[in-house]
Amino acid sequence: MKALAVTASIVFWTLVLGGAWLAFFPGPDAEGPIAVVEVPPPPEPAAVPPPPSTSPPETRPNDGPSAAAPPGDAAPAPGVELPPGFAVDGLMAPQQPAQPPGTPPRDEGAQADPPPSTAPPTSQAALLPPPASPATPPASSPVQDAALETGSIPLIPVPVVNLVEQSEYGPLPKVGADGKRPAEAYARPSRYAAKAALGEPARVAILISGLGLPDSPEDDAVAALPAPISVAYAAYGRNLQERVTKLRLAGHEILLQIPLEPDNYPSQDPGPHTLLTTLPPEENIKRLQWMMSRFTGYVGVTNYMGAKFESSQVSFLPVLEEVKARGLLYVDDGSVKQSTAGQIASMLGLDYSVAHVQIDDSPAAVGSALARLESVAKERGTAIGIASAKPATLKQLSAWSETLQAKGIVLVPVSAAVLAQRQS
Repeated sequence: MKALAVTASIVFWTLVLGGAWLAFFPGPDAEGPIAVVEVPPPPEPAAVPPPPSTSPPETRPNDGPSAAAPPGDAAPAPGVELPPGFAVDGLMAPQQPAQPPGTPPRDEGAQADPPPSTAPPTSQAALLPPPASPATPPASSPVQDAALETGSIPLIPVPVVNLVEQSEYGPLPKVGADGKRPAEAYARPSRYAAKAALGEPARVAILISGLGLPDSPEDDAVAALPAPISVAYAAYGRNLQERVTKLRLAGHEILLQIPLEPDNYPSQDPGPHTLLTTLPPEENIKRLQWMMSRFTGYVGVTNYMGAKFESSQVSFLPVLEEVKARGLLYVDDGSVKQSTAGQIASMLGLDYSVAHVQIDDSPAAVGSALARLESVAKERGTAIGIASAKPATLKQLSAWSETLQAKGIVLVPVSAAVLAQRQS
C-alpha cells in the first residue's frame, strides 16, 4: 500500500511538470503560445462634465485668479490619487510649460528647452501701441532766441536762507555751504552768460542807477522797462526791501550802489556811510556791511562817484575782498579813469566788468550813446551801458530796446554780461 502511494505521487508530479514545460517552452512546430494571460483593464474614471460652451474661453489681460483655468490644470476625480507629473485621461496634465497655439508638438526625445527668458511676455505688449518718440524741438534762430530772452522770467523769492548771515546791522549776503553764491542765485537767468560764439547775436546790458535816492523816479517807471534791464539801488530810502522785491517780480535783477569818496569831498558829498580813503579798512568794511544789510536779493555792487577812492588801491582792495568773500560781483560805472578796480579784480579772481558807455541825460546824447553801445557790442560781442534813472531816459531806453531784435542784438542782464566779459 505504501509503495502504491509513492508510485501515484511520482506519476502526478511528472504530469504537472510536463504540462508546465510544454506551456512555456513549446516545440519548434508550435504556431503560437499555448496559454494567454489576460489582465482586466482598469475601471473607467468618473466622467468630467463638459464646459458650458464649446468655444474656448476668452482671455483678457485683466483676468485674475477667478478666470477659467485650462483643462490641463483641472483637479483629479474624487478618490483618485495621482503621483506628481502623471495624468489619467487628461484630468491632470504633466507638469510641462504651456506651448503657444500653432507650435508643433514637443518631441519627447529631443533635448530639453533652455530655461525661459526673464524678459516680459510679448503677448500683451503686442496689444499696446508703440511708445511715441519725443518730438524734436525745432531749431531756433538767433533772432528767436533774442525774443525769448526778453520774456517774463520769474526770479526766486528773496532772501534765500542759506545765503544770509545775520549781523549786528541786519542780514548780509554770504556764500552758501554748498558753494552757491548770491551772484548766481539772485541773477536773472540768461542763455547768453558766456562768451559770444561765431554766429550768435551781440549782447548789450543796461544798468539803471540812482534808485533809492531822494530825486529818483517812482519804481513803476522802472518796472515798465524790458525785464533784462538791471537796476541799482542805493542803501537809502524807505521800504527798500519791498521796492526791490517788486522789481524782481517784474524780472529785473538788482545791484547795490555804494557811495565812494569823490575828488572834491566833502564839498561833493555822496551821503552818509561814504567809504573814505582817510578811514582805516575796518571802518570802511563796517560802513559797507551796513549798506549791504539794507535789503537782500542783489547780485553785486556798483559804485556811486568814487574818483578818489577807486584810485587808491590800498583803500579799495579790502572793500573788493569783502565783495568777493560774500559771493557778489562788481560793476564799475566807468566814470573813474584811474580806477584800480580792474587790477584788483584780476588779482582776486572777482567777477568784474566796467561799463563801456555812459548814457547821458539829454535825448540827443542818449541816442548817440546807445548807437555807440551797439557798435561796441558788435565789436567785442558784449557791452554794458549805464544810465541814470531819469524819466526821459527811461522812456527813450524802452523805445530803443524794441529795435534791437531787427539789428541782430540781444538785451541781456548785467550779470550775464559780466560773466561773458570774464570769459572773453
